[in-house]
Amino acid sequence: MIKKIISIFIIIASIVSCSSSDDAGSGSGNSVDGFNRQSMLTNWADNIIIPVFQDLNTQLADLVTSKNSFIAAPNQTNLEAFRASWLKAYKVWQYAEMFNIGEAEAINYYSKMNIYPTSVPEIESNIASGTYNLSHPNNQDAVGFPALDYLLYGVANNDMDILSIYTTNVNAENYKNYLSDLVNEMKTLTNSVLNNWTTIYRGQFVSSTANTATSSTNKLTNDFIFYYEKGLRANKIGIPAGVFSTNPLPKKVEAYYKSDVSKELTLVALDAVQDFFNGKAYNSNETDASFKQYLQYLNSVRNGEDLDVLINNQINLARSKVVDLNPNFTEQITTNNAEMTNAYNELQKVVVLIKVDMVQSMNISVDYVDADGD
Repeated sequence: MIKKIISIFIIIASIVSCSSSDDAGSGSGNSVDGFNRQSMLTNWADNIIIPVFQDLNTQLADLVTSKNSFIAAPNQTNLEAFRASWLKAYKVWQYAEMFNIGEAEAINYYSKMNIYPTSVPEIESNIASGTYNLSHPNNQDAVGFPALDYLLYGVANNDMDILSIYTTNVNAENYKNYLSDLVNEMKTLTNSVLNNWTTIYRGQFVSSTANTATSSTNKLTNDFIFYYEKGLRANKIGIPAGVFSTNPLPKKVEAYYKSDVSKELTLVALDAVQDFFNGKAYNSNETDASFKQYLQYLNSVRNGEDLDVLINNQINLARSKVVDLNPNFTEQITTNNAEMTNAYNELQKVVVLIKVDMVQSMNISVDYVDADGD
């Protein structure tokens, strides 16, 4: 009986001990394998994530300004300025989308900023009624950058007719109100995410150095891989190319109505992924603690080659395939979809390296279901 009690006590003590070590990192910020995760988290927060959201917030402030000018005077000059601000902010968004953690996760930020294809019937219904709740889940495909893509480029067949939508159309005021509300909502959401990072979340994020499903490194590693696999590989290339369907779906490309920037946005997103992997600061060429450095510390190899080198080389190869594509992905899919699927295949090889080899080296579990069925 005494032996039983002792055994039970040992088991309980063991569980408590494991739980304690899982919930908090060591005082040094080192993980169980000895790598200084806190240094990596600090680099991520201070040199990449916060600067990205600061820039996005600035670009969206400019978008608000150009929007206000356009609404006050819907002419060709103001339309072009509005469009330029939209594209500039959209390119910065490509750096921000992968950071679905903290406030961004809590408010479902990504889904309110870049769900595409946008729903034209929902947008037009909202405009016609003049009453809508842009934060409602039912409007996720009627807001954000894709909705602006439609309203700036696709609401009519040419610029003259687009301008008439905002001037002489019977619902011109409703169109302008919706346009204004969309941009203001994007700015408000981004400001909320940035403010949370700079006032509360940064400290929590950097101090969470343990190796658990809810610790910062593990959560952001999963977010990074999910974004690459779903947001970049699948959404930008695979789904419109028909990899997951019977036929290609060219209307599902990003920025469908602008049409000639889908490749540009994909290349920016690929740069963002590679920069983050290498720990490159957002505003400079300086690099610091990163996935790359982590893998080097662990001496991670695959088939006798350094894993960090393999990942960078494969990203570079995938980029070369994307560079060769038509700037307009809709045209590329229509004229030679094989080139799109070739690019997808090279992007897919990166998934294996980061989702299997990298996380195994770091002893991190993948916490989401495979995106291939989407």
